[in-house]
Amino acid sequence: MTTVPGRRSSTFTRLLRHGFTDPSAAERLLELDGLASVRSDPVLLEALGATADPDLALRGLVRLVEAEEEGERQVLLDTLITAKPLRDRLLGVLGASEALGDHLARHPRDWQALVTYEAVDLHPGVAEFERGLADAVDPDSLRVAYRRCMLTLAARDVCGTTGIAQTAAELADLATATLRAALAIARTAAPEDAAQCRLAVVAMGKCGGHELNYVSDVDVIFVGEARDGVEEHKAMQAATRLAAHMMRICSETTAEGTIWEVDANLRPEGRNGPLVRTLSSHLAYYQRWAKTWEFQALLKARAVAGDPELGAEYVDAVSPLVWQAADRENFVPDVQKMRRRVVDNIPVDRIERELKLGPGGLRDVEFAVQLLQLVHGRSDASLHSGTTLEALRALAEGGYVGRADAAQLDEAYRFLRSMEHRIQLYRLRRTHLVPEDEADLRRLGRSLGMRTDPVAELNKAWRRHASVVRRLHEKIFYRPLLDAVAQLAPAESRLSAKAAAMRLEALGYADPAAALRHLEALSSGVSRKAAIQRTLLPVLLGWFADSADPDAGLLGFRKVSDALGKTPWYLRLLRDEGAAAENLARVLSAGRLAPDLLMRAPEAVAILGDPEGLTPRTREHLEQEVLAAVGRAGGAESAIAVVRGVRRRELFRTTAADIIGSYGTEDSPAEQDHGALVDRVGSAVTDLNAATIAGALRAAVREQWGDTLPTRFAVIGMGRFGGHELSYGSDADVLFVHRPREGVSDEEAARAANAVVGEMRRLLQLPTADPPLLIDADLRPEGKTGPMVRTLKSYGAYYRRWSLVWESQALLRAEHMAGDEELGRDFIELVDPLRYPAEGLGDDAVREIRRLKARMESERMPRGADPTLHAKLGRGGLSDVEWTVQLMQMQHGSAEPGLRTTRTREALAAACAAGLIPGEDAEMLDEAWVLATRVRNAVMLVRGRSGDTFPSDPRELAAVGRYLGYEPGHVGDMLDDYRRITRRARAVVEERFYGAVG
Repeated sequence: MTTVPGRRSSTFTRLLRHGFTDPSAAERLLELDGLASVRSDPVLLEALGATADPDLALRGLVRLVEAEEEGERQVLLDTLITAKPLRDRLLGVLGASEALGDHLARHPRDWQALVTYEAVDLHPGVAEFERGLADAVDPDSLRVAYRRCMLTLAARDVCGTTGIAQTAAELADLATATLRAALAIARTAAPEDAAQCRLAVVAMGKCGGHELNYVSDVDVIFVGEARDGVEEHKAMQAATRLAAHMMRICSETTAEGTIWEVDANLRPEGRNGPLVRTLSSHLAYYQRWAKTWEFQALLKARAVAGDPELGAEYVDAVSPLVWQAADRENFVPDVQKMRRRVVDNIPVDRIERELKLGPGGLRDVEFAVQLLQLVHGRSDASLHSGTTLEALRALAEGGYVGRADAAQLDEAYRFLRSMEHRIQLYRLRRTHLVPEDEADLRRLGRSLGMRTDPVAELNKAWRRHASVVRRLHEKIFYRPLLDAVAQLAPAESRLSAKAAAMRLEALGYADPAAALRHLEALSSGVSRKAAIQRTLLPVLLGWFADSADPDAGLLGFRKVSDALGKTPWYLRLLRDEGAAAENLARVLSAGRLAPDLLMRAPEAVAILGDPEGLTPRTREHLEQEVLAAVGRAGGAESAIAVVRGVRRRELFRTTAADIIGSYGTEDSPAEQDHGALVDRVGSAVTDLNAATIAGALRAAVREQWGDTLPTRFAVIGMGRFGGHELSYGSDADVLFVHRPREGVSDEEAARAANAVVGEMRRLLQLPTADPPLLIDADLRPEGKTGPMVRTLKSYGAYYRRWSLVWESQALLRAEHMAGDEELGRDFIELVDPLRYPAEGLGDDAVREIRRLKARMESERMPRGADPTLHAKLGRGGLSDVEWTVQLMQMQHGSAEPGLRTTRTREALAAACAAGLIPGEDAEMLDEAWVLATRVRNAVMLVRGRSGDTFPSDPRELAAVGRYLGYEPGHVGDMLDDYRRITRRARAVVEERFYGAVG
């Protein structure tokens, strides 16, 4: 064919118009002698252009023609042109599957399998496939026959003769026939083994569920029994040899490639258990040892090969166990663990291309359906299907899933499975990744009927369906619960009250009846408020179920909604601000403290929808707000009420930020730097309490003296207060210092200072439902017997003459917190030489500190407390770490400026930087201190009252575990980790604190 230089041939143009991406190469292929008789026939180009990949189809056709014997080529080409069914089938396969094109090039006569078009060919079953494999006598011939059967199956698929569900069922039937043929070959190879045992092959997974992929492991379980007169152990050995041989026949790679892996790892004990067990051995394992996921896997068990009676006995025996799984003791925590998406092992660069395991993927649909089957199938046999789409249809018909949701999930699942099938069909490789290459995406899109802009259309449809799955994955559990109580659509099948209670119980709700009452109160009726609640609740219920106390979360939400339901902004905030609803759910279900704070000021929920709402306020900001509020108040008690309102709001802000940072959200993972979390809480609570004390001081002064007190007055923070390390329930350790103003007598100044202290303490101790702020001045000179407040001169005189080493140690935490700043600075200058002595500590002082620490360990530990789990005084706990750090501060603080800080972690880091403690030891101490502090914070958040040990109540202990990052069912790991970390820290304390002086 000649053309004018620079001009394209008409064939080139036609090829381009018919969808060829490389018309030049296609034109050269058409010029080959083998296609001479058909190259100009328009029927051929039309048919090639209708395939998923015309270039690939043409290359495959050329290879097939060239592989055919000389006399058969024209028969093939004539049939191709004259018989449309063959043309569509053959070219359709060649344009969708490079691997089947390779098979036809190796076995060119197999194209004739596509010629017949009998009615039985449209829906073949196991019997038809067995006939197709009947001549296979060894692994190679089995592979060839298997590919020939797959050729016809794939042809019906790509031509649209069969839908995705039928194709998946046919693939499972072909796998069944193949397993039978492989077992027959194994038996023929070892007739003596076959004579000793009965062996049944039970399909599991997608093969068992009659929904297999083109390329997938075929999951099986083997059941064996001895034949009459044969010892059981000999029969099991023979059955094991047969089973292993059958697996190799299918799995090994030969000159004809492989079929698929046969995977028996779903058997009892997995790969560590025997390959073949007797029926009684299987049942003994399932009744005693099996986990929830194993019963979930048995949903799809189906006898497919070997002894049919034994296979049926196995299925009949295990089926009742499947439907009793939801009654098992650990079902709820197992379900909570299984409901969390397992994506940790998926590389980050692949997760967005994962059709199976990624967000909105096939597994989401399959898991949701199987979980609902386990929950409701115990009382409804219509749900006992191993096939996902059949089970979904039964769930919708029974009212367990809303019909609209089921229809959307059905459509999305069919589309995603179609994508998966066409991706695997191309090279017959096991993969669930959407390709990145433009040509692969184009072929994939065209194979699914997208022709205008295949890549863009494919991506749009894929994202849409994945989004549907992602959106419905959680709601599918909860929407029917609302339908059951809202009673809005009379024609819709609904969950019964019993079924709704069963579902709530399975999802972790301890009191399903109360939960249903809350749902009814929130969502019933035709008001706009109820309509918004019905939109919100399916998602919220899932977040509540993800916590240790779903009941508390739902009850708290009802209380907040009752308090704020009539305000115009509340439900709008939850509906429109993506993070607000999830944040609220996390906060309400994490324990008692945060919900209690919120119940007393429900309007604080607005904090959860503000992008900056969880950021702690600075002390300057807080003091400005508090002092301004005190200035506007009519009296001291009304002023302190306003101050407490600010403290309540800010405590809620801090607890909410802590909970959300520790739990994480769908869009923001949990904070991994636990030290940063602890520091934020400690600083926020310290700043808040300092501002509260400043407000109480201003209120006390204004009540009696107006704006000016006769004496300058300052509050010095001590202990954790001075160290910016307060927990939620910590007291505020303080010292009070004053200095008479010019012209004021010492007596008058002292009376005024004592009166202010008394009034401050009275105001802060007024009865209230808020968490108390207790002021503790017991660290003052002479302790409880000494005066409550002293002048700066009096402090100086006492410390010069009477100060003990423990008092110098206590002063390491001293920092000005409220009142006169100049006086506060003067106090710090006064005590610096005491806490950072110029010559360090003498041997006697070090021995005294050690003696005091040992005495505290023996006397102050509460009776009956486990010293390995006491966060404050226990082994490797807060006290151990802090005394070790403080000893280094007193010994070296004068020479090392970095040690002159009231904060434990800063001082420890400075000591490490100065070479006073090895980095590894410093890390151990820091890790233990952070963990012990988080335990104390968690206990307060969960129980609503402070504590230094892990709770004994199982639900509270689980909530502490969730806060600390442990999955349900892993509180034992949490306690083991705590003991291990603190044991290592104690070893450092023994060496660094109780070791050599210096």
